[in-house]
Amino acid sequence: MRRSFEEGLAHLREDLLRLGHMACEAVALSVDALKRQDVDLAQKVIAGDESIDRLHLEIQNRCMELIATQQPMAGDLRVIGAAMVIGIDLERVADHAEGVASAAVRMARQPLLKPLIDVPRMAEVVQGMLKKALDAFVERDAQKAAQVAQDDDVVDGLRSQVFRELLTYMMEDPRNISRALELILVTQHIERMGDHATNIAERVIYMVTGDLRDLNV
Repeated sequence: MRRSFEEGLAHLREDLLRLGHMACEAVALSVDALKRQDVDLAQKVIAGDESIDRLHLEIQNRCMELIATQQPMAGDLRVIGAAMVIGIDLERVADHAEGVASAAVRMARQPLLKPLIDVPRMAEVVQGMLKKALDAFVERDAQKAAQVAQDDDVVDGLRSQVFRELLTYMMEDPRNISRALELILVTQHIERMGDHATNIAERVIYMVTGDLRDLNV
């Protein structure tokens, strides 16, 4: 039975990493669509969310099946519980990427208010956070997971910087308000992605140590 359980856990890890890869790709493509004002690419991200949702559901079902059929010990149960929560966070990252893609579709009708520099930088940091958090899950490395919160501070700082800049644009000319608000919404989506990456890191720490720690403190 133990061998069957280990095989089930291996498949679960593989599916979770695949979901993480799909979520990261959705983040990258959504911001690229925004930068290039590429409606077709944005629509591809939106359409791809269905596949992500389907894989997320498969992961949740696999977790429940392992619990029901394998009677895992406490440590193993933490791994399965972590996988369930991480799957939820990854699915929500993809939802926010879909939100960015939807904004890209709306914003494609008019020129961008400003060159996008900090927004893609935010997205790059978030992708790095997700990769680090998932690596920590596979390696069961609580120390690596704890480092994710440092990058979240970078995302939050960039978001505040972009907000101040866009506020100046809106104050200078009311005609800029609608485009500025769209970009503010985009930064909110990306900031929330960073929060979900931090959630994943917290869950990894709990999985490894049994200590449920708030990394935002």
